[in-house]
Amino acid sequence: SYLIFDRNETLHKYTQVYTQKLHKDFNMKFNMSFGVVGSSDVLLLLHGFPTSSYDWYKIWDSLTQRFNRVIALDFLGFGFSHKPRPHRYSIFEQASVVEALVAHLGLSEQRINILSHDYGDTVALELLYRSDHNRSGHITINSLCLSNGGIFPETHYPRFLQKVLKDSGFISPVFTRLINFRLFSRGIRDVFGPYTQPTEAEFWDMWTGIRFNDGNLVMDSILQYINQRLKHRERWVGTLTSTSAPLHMIYGPLDPVNPHPEFIQLYQKLVQRSTVSVLDEHVSHYPQLEDPTGFFNAYLSFINSF
Repeated sequence: SYLIFDRNETLHKYTQVYTQKLHKDFNMKFNMSFGVVGSSDVLLLLHGFPTSSYDWYKIWDSLTQRFNRVIALDFLGFGFSHKPRPHRYSIFEQASVVEALVAHLGLSEQRINILSHDYGDTVALELLYRSDHNRSGHITINSLCLSNGGIFPETHYPRFLQKVLKDSGFISPVFTRLINFRLFSRGIRDVFGPYTQPTEAEFWDMWTGIRFNDGNLVMDSILQYINQRLKHRERWVGTLTSTSAPLHMIYGPLDPVNPHPEFIQLYQKLVQRSTVSVLDEHVSHYPQLEDPTGFFNAYLSFINSF
């Protein structure tokens, strides 16, 4: 692997940034920091749609003070990773990419803590399924913390643009070409709370990750994950309800995509072994960016509880 210049200097100052051919000759970008000495704990961060590992920058420094190694990748089709097209993007492939990264870093025998958000929650559930069923090449999961992911199709309300892009068939590529900064920032603004909006610089950092290698042109294909969640609900919700791994959910309750109290009540009913942290009422769909202190403290309480 080799060091690359990351246009997102905010995250770059915390971390070394690498690209590596991990999967089918696609270049994958990941960040890695060696943190606290004397601990062997490894943390893997899985980001959401449509953004990238940038989403973790506000808590990165704090996490490196608790874990020996902190790793965050940009999924295939996201951020500064390869964005093949045409390509059938799937949750299963993203899970295989994560397994390839863990193997590449020599961590296959290590117990891995996973902290995920949104789209990353579903990738984490596929990894959990493979771990619990002892599939070859699987990651051994030490703990899993989810946040604001639409893991239950019945309580998930995709945004209008997401529905248009995922269901418009041959017209979708036309729509993807029409996505510009104004449309994107308006959509993102709607899933942040009124008092926790991104700065203009953060909007541009997010948009830069999307526009790299024309990422807007693969959004319609990536969005098939919403249909995959419905099709494979039994597999992914089933593993969540049956696993013996320590589980936690950090939830921003103002989330219009997974609304309160509908989402969290269903989660607590179905996933009774999990602990839950509901953040302040003004926090929405991106809790790690909107309330980094509350989010980190909730995660620390969980990780120190077992």
